[in-house]
Amino acid sequence: MKPYQNLIVLFLTCLLFSTCRKSEPKKQTEKPVQKASKNTIVNSTEKIISFNKWRENPKPLVSAHRGGPYKGYPENAIETFANIAKHTPVVIECDVSMTKDSILVLMHDNKLNRTTTGEGLVKESTYKELQELKLVDNLGNTTTFAIPKLDEVLAWGKEKVLFTLDVKRGVPFNKVLDVIEDYDAVDYAAIITYRIEDAILVHNLNKEVVISVSAGSKEALEQIEKAKLPKNKLLGFVGVRQPNQSHYEKLKQAGIKTILGTLGNLDKSAQAKGNDDIYLTYIKNGANILATDRPLEVARVLKKIKDKS
Repeated sequence: MKPYQNLIVLFLTCLLFSTCRKSEPKKQTEKPVQKASKNTIVNSTEKIISFNKWRENPKPLVSAHRGGPYKGYPENAIETFANIAKHTPVVIECDVSMTKDSILVLMHDNKLNRTTTGEGLVKESTYKELQELKLVDNLGNTTTFAIPKLDEVLAWGKEKVLFTLDVKRGVPFNKVLDVIEDYDAVDYAAIITYRIEDAILVHNLNKEVVISVSAGSKEALEQIEKAKLPKNKLLGFVGVRQPNQSHYEKLKQAGIKTILGTLGNLDKSAQAKGNDDIYLTYIKNGANILATDRPLEVARVLKKIKDKS
């Protein structure tokens, strides 16, 4: 073969080899980074889902009065409860009323006028009629939220929150307890009572349910002792004024966990003075739970305690 022919063959061979290399797909050296889903929810809130478990390590708790209403979130609405629960472990204090056809619903007032788009008495309205209404927040804004039934509330709250149920006058305790038992909610739904006779009645109806009892005075504590109610099933409501530390000490010695109602004057005073740290003083003095109209603000203060522990 002549020299120039050798050069031509070599050139064509190189050209063919180069073309084959270009046609091979490139290998990926790195996997593409997956973007986080927009629906991903990170919730690091420690949940308190059992009164018995809480008693083992009773860290200070917020109790949201009437569920914790804020602008756009009305009283006694599941959506309102969820708004508070996503920020802090919480006890939801809510109000149980009964319709004309004996359906248990959440409503504080006897009348529908203030917190719904309806009018008239709850006890004179059927549940079907209530379903047509919407809840109104405390600023008068109509929301899209409906009046919930007690069973819906207990089903939603399981493994999310604790409840204290304020059973309104005329609503049978046994009917409320039936719903609690049906939803296996005995350990996360407590009954609020205002008279020792009612506390005894509730305990006789269900020996396991937690009961909130009035415990703000020496006489109230004597009534509790006389009634022989099991202390590990009691929450002692000490009132809406700060009791002295000696009274807290007596309750502690009796084995009764305590609720202080800051709702009303104590909340208003803290807000007016810009002194939310006062809630830390209430805990230091002996309150285990603060029942408040300012649950988010109180939760921010109580977080200081948790951050130190």
